[in-house]
Amino acid sequence: QLQLVESGGGVVQPGGSLRLSCAASGSTLAYRSIAWFRQAPGKEREGVACISGRAGVTNYADSVKGRFTISRDNAKNTVYLQMNSLKPEDTAVYYCAADRLLLRLCVLSPGYDTWGQGTQVTVSS
Repeated sequence: QLQLVESGGGVVQPGGSLRLSCAASGSTLAYRSIAWFRQAPGKEREGVACISGRAGVTNYADSVKGRFTISRDNAKNTVYLQMNSLKPEDTAVYYCAADRLLLRLCVLSPGYDTWGQGTQVTVSS
């Protein structure tokens, strides 16, 4: 059974960078669509970035385009979210999620089958 564990969150000043990791166990992430979501207090969960199980096609929310990069390392069974030029409005709990089906294009809506427990990102001076 696929399990996901996020890490890499923390406190960073505005303009700083963090790299989140989503490590999988129990099954491979290869050929699955993987997405990063975030949820700030009092707000709905928001899709941030995703990478498709087919051809590695990526998709980003407008709010993070040009600042965040999603990538995968199949050998390490891990997906990353590199976050640069962080802003206070990026503060949230970040979750990774995986599609149970293979070779599909990813979407930023929360219809994924497996979720991690989340990691807190706080952007504050």
